[in-house]
Amino acid sequence: MKTLRMFRRGLLTLSLCLAGGLAQAQSVEDFYRGKNVDMYVGFSSGGGYDVYARLIARHMGRHIPGSPNIVVKNMEGAGSVRLANWLYAIAPKDGTVFGMIARGVPLDPLFGNPGPQFKDASAFTYIGSANNEVSVCGVDAKAGIKTFSDLFNKDVIVGGFGAGTESEQHVKISNAVLGTRFKLVKGYPGGNDVNLALSRGEVQGRCGWSWTSIRGAEQMKQIKDGSLLIIVQNSLEKHADLPDVPLIMDFVKTEEQRKMLSLVLAPQKMGRPFFAPPGLPANRLAALQKAFSETMTDPEFVQAADKMQLEISPISGAEMESIIKDAYAVDPALVKRVGDAIR
Repeated sequence: MKTLRMFRRGLLTLSLCLAGGLAQAQSVEDFYRGKNVDMYVGFSSGGGYDVYARLIARHMGRHIPGSPNIVVKNMEGAGSVRLANWLYAIAPKDGTVFGMIARGVPLDPLFGNPGPQFKDASAFTYIGSANNEVSVCGVDAKAGIKTFSDLFNKDVIVGGFGAGTESEQHVKISNAVLGTRFKLVKGYPGGNDVNLALSRGEVQGRCGWSWTSIRGAEQMKQIKDGSLLIIVQNSLEKHADLPDVPLIMDFVKTEEQRKMLSLVLAPQKMGRPFFAPPGLPANRLAALQKAFSETMTDPEFVQAADKMQLEISPISGAEMESIIKDAYAVDPALVKRVGDAIR
C-alpha cells in the first residue's frame, strides 16, 4: 500500500513537471492566439483606476504575441483587497488574468491589516504602472477649511473606500502622526462613489485623491471656480501642476514623523499598479511586461491618453518589485508604529 501511494505521488509530480515544461515549450503566440485575457479592476466603474485600465486594455492586446482580446472586469470590495486575494489564491496562473489593485494594498500585510490572505506582496508577479502618482486632499469650500493648517483646529468629514487605499491610510496617518482632525466615513465602493457623496454633501472632502484623476474630470471646473480647494499633496515630491500647494512632509516636526509618513507614501510611485498571480510561466510574464511597456509608448495610446488628459509616466514591473522589497526591509519597530497608527 505504501509503495502504491509513493508510485501515485511520483506520477503526480511527473505530471506537474510535464505540464510546466509544456507551458514553457508552447510559444507565447500560440498560447494567446484566439484567447480572451481578463484584466480586473479592484474598484467600481468610472473611477480613476477603472479609466486607466480601460484605456490600456484597448491598446495592450495588439502588443501581446497572438493579439488576444483584453476584457476589463470590475471586482470591487474592501478597497481592492478582495481582488488581491483572488489573484493570489484563486485566479488562473497561466497568463490569462491580471489586475489592477490599490497601490497601498501590497503593504497591508506589513502593517498588520487583517484582510489580505498573502503574507508578503513579493508573492505576486509585477506587470507595471502607467503613472507615478501624486495624491492630494480636496475639500469643499463650504467646509470652512482654507489651508491644511486649519485641520489642526477644525474637523472635516472625508470619505474612504478601503483600509488599504490612500483614501483611508493617508487620513489615519495624518491624524495619528500630525494631529489633524479628519473624520473618516468608510464603506464607499470606490473613488467615484466618494466624489458623488461629496457632490451631494454627504462628506466634505476626499484625501488620497489621485491628481491625475482630477485633471481631466469635472472637479477641475470646481477648482477653477474656487468651490473645491486642494489643500495638501500627500506625496514625497510636488506635482508640477501644483507648485503652490504644500507637501504633507512640510508639516513634520521630528525625524520619526518623517520616516513614518515616508513609508506610507512610498507606494505613490507605483501609481495604479498591475499585478498578476504568483507562478506565471516566465515566458508569458515576460510577454505581458513587454507588451505593457510597448503600450506606454504606442502613438495611438499616447494620443488617446492626451485627449483624456491622463498623465503617462510609466514604471516597470521591476521598479514596482523594488519599491515593495524596500518597504518590507524597513525597521520592524517603525513598521509596527505605522501599522498601529493606520489601524
